[in-house]
Amino acid sequence: MLTVLIALALVLAGVVVYTVRQSFPQVDGELKVPGLTSSVEVGRDQYGVPQIYADTAEDLFLAQGYVHAQDRFWEMDFRRHVTAGRLSEMFGKTTLDNDKAIRTMGWRRVAEQELSLINDKTRRYLDAYAKGVNAWLTANPDASQRSFEYSILKLQNGDYQPEPWSALDSVAWLKAMAWDLRSNMEDEIDRALAATKLPKERVDQLYPGFPFDQHKPIVTQGTVADGRFDEKAEPRQPKGTQALTQAAKTFDAVPSTMGSQEREGIGSNSWVVSGEHTKTGKPLLANDPHLSPAMPSVWYQAGLHCRKLTEACQYDVTGFTFSGVPGVIIGRTDKIAWGFTNLGPDVADLFLEQVKEGSYLYKGEWLKLETRKEEIKVAGSAPVTIDVRTTRHGPLVNEVMGGVKPTGEATGVALQWTALMPGRTADAIFELNQARDWHEFRAAAALFEVPSQNLIYADTSGQIGYQAPGRIPVREKGDGTWPVPGWTGEYDWRTAPIPYDQLPTVSDPAEGYIVTANNAVIDPRRYPPLLTKDWSYGYRSQRILDRLDQEIKKGKVDAATMSRIQQDTHNGFATTLVPALMKIDVAGPAVQARELLKDWDGEQGLDSAPAAYFNAVWGNLLKNTFDDDLPEASRPGGGDRWFEVVRRLLDAPGDPFWDDTTTKNVTETRDDILRQSLADAAQELSDRLGSDPKSWRWGDLHTLTLTNATFGTSGIGPIEMLFNRGPFGVAGSKDAVDATGWNAQKGYEVSAVPSMRMIVDLSDVSKSQWINLTGASGHAYHANYWDQAPLWAKGELVPMTGPKVSTLKLNP
Repeated sequence: MLTVLIALALVLAGVVVYTVRQSFPQVDGELKVPGLTSSVEVGRDQYGVPQIYADTAEDLFLAQGYVHAQDRFWEMDFRRHVTAGRLSEMFGKTTLDNDKAIRTMGWRRVAEQELSLINDKTRRYLDAYAKGVNAWLTANPDASQRSFEYSILKLQNGDYQPEPWSALDSVAWLKAMAWDLRSNMEDEIDRALAATKLPKERVDQLYPGFPFDQHKPIVTQGTVADGRFDEKAEPRQPKGTQALTQAAKTFDAVPSTMGSQEREGIGSNSWVVSGEHTKTGKPLLANDPHLSPAMPSVWYQAGLHCRKLTEACQYDVTGFTFSGVPGVIIGRTDKIAWGFTNLGPDVADLFLEQVKEGSYLYKGEWLKLETRKEEIKVAGSAPVTIDVRTTRHGPLVNEVMGGVKPTGEATGVALQWTALMPGRTADAIFELNQARDWHEFRAAAALFEVPSQNLIYADTSGQIGYQAPGRIPVREKGDGTWPVPGWTGEYDWRTAPIPYDQLPTVSDPAEGYIVTANNAVIDPRRYPPLLTKDWSYGYRSQRILDRLDQEIKKGKVDAATMSRIQQDTHNGFATTLVPALMKIDVAGPAVQARELLKDWDGEQGLDSAPAAYFNAVWGNLLKNTFDDDLPEASRPGGGDRWFEVVRRLLDAPGDPFWDDTTTKNVTETRDDILRQSLADAAQELSDRLGSDPKSWRWGDLHTLTLTNATFGTSGIGPIEMLFNRGPFGVAGSKDAVDATGWNAQKGYEVSAVPSMRMIVDLSDVSKSQWINLTGASGHAYHANYWDQAPLWAKGELVPMTGPKVSTLKLNP
């Protein structure tokens, strides 16, 4: 019997391998691609990364569409169904809540409006890209030729056929990017949920202000003068720190499109160093956006090159792209380089509405709700129709989004969000990709409306800079941190956002470097316009600044220095918490375990026993301190906001948060909870890793599994094994520079990662380096499916333009 089972398993494995290989792309020889006007060359390196060479811009983007489809069409098809609210057409009832939420917000409806706003050039390039995708679709009509996922899908949805690609599919993906980087809307709901159990003043304790006295903002000079931001001007007098911005709790019904639903830890690092401090005398630029891990990676590396740079073909750009979108999102041209981190402004508010039948109250009048019906097709079931109702503030979302519930007099909750206003972000991509200097870069950035990003810049002439772009609303009243009544009109947004010319910017600062890591952009005492209050608290940014200062004092900086800083695993809260822990009287296993922290340097490497214990103590401390006080959805996952909360509580040993409300007739204090957390962590790790603390390893707890966004979470073990990879241990932690986040409520498994890393050398851009989280291919078992992951885990980089190992010629 065993022999028969083994034989059957081998046969099935052979069938799987054969089926998977049917979809592997052709990378050598020649192919005919309808729509091209002349031949295009696609050269790939050993990691499958394409460098595309064409004579016209339209041919270039058509070829990019073809190549994206070769490697990632399943991912593209899945993404467009997400953004259109049509996942149920593929997967049936299980995704119906997702579709209801996105149809209610109307992402694709807004994208349709944007197609009429973008310029003619952008529309031509989007259409050319779509032609390339569709040429590949036509040439690969069978499910097995497209991707292994289609063969799996046919088992449950045999009638499914992908539609032709369109420009609208590409533009709609930008809404998904905006959703995942929408800043602090979750905090707004978290505050409201916490207020169901705590008075407002105690909720405010959980959202302390940015520690400007300890951590520097991005821009340290300048203010608004004469109607525009002047980086040389100084405020006439210090202004009181304003309450600024916003919040949000995960809308559980909406899937993350750039990874999982984990929000804490979503951030980024970027910094640029001028030639004054580098060995080459030219700038170096580093970037590593932090997103939820995905398989395949959200990024796709590519180079787009006009064979001859002319007025009609101005592209020579290499960088990270999104499959489904033409152009490069982050990268470098032959003249400039740029990087992104999430600026995180308050761009969304929740308005509590009084709704009665088909009307809503506004300034004493009952106004008619805008209504529309949305039919959602469901595989294997009858269509489902929903009624979408909208006030002047936005769609009513309380019926389709988890955690969004009306309170008090309100009977509905409306979402106002800048991404639901048509804009021209698609234009910005192509303008960034052809910018040649700081002036052209800033002009392109002005079009990048959503999501608002911190843009850093460097060029081959030696200039460095920073620009804050985006559509950031101006409120009549309030700071966006709590849901507000919509019926009074007091909290409405003004028609015009903060003018672009008033947004913070700096070029060639005196210190010779610029660091952004989701920290405060600028001190509100020198900058009156409200950006946000809910920044990241600056632990990563200050660590990068400190490391740069140390390295510059030792000598000139090179690319290896930048890479070492990207891999920095230091825990910025250890210097605060460890001394407090060492003062506590402990007994039992915690005595020996705590000795690990005595001479610990704060580094969180794979083999670190102190890192394992410290993080276990931290996780238990958060739960022991706050879980009894907060509703489940608002309990702390960790991160630098909680660093700041606990830092302040350590100086208040009798604060009510230290008391465990579940114990009767006992009032716990700080030392009781610290002692309990030391003991709980020691027992937890003894149970999991053995009784000898010196043998504990952080990498045995802190593991990463690369999970496919569709069948990787199917719940069917053999199917998940086909698409997922891992687990494997990784260094770092949440809000280390090497930001591999985890959630104290869920475990030590990695929930956010540096999704890619890039270092651009402006002395010779061909020497620039990068790494992706997984690989170029979206095809399971392809050699390039996850070949970069082991390098990524070790902090290694590879050349952005590696030697060609294959060449494919695309002919008209």
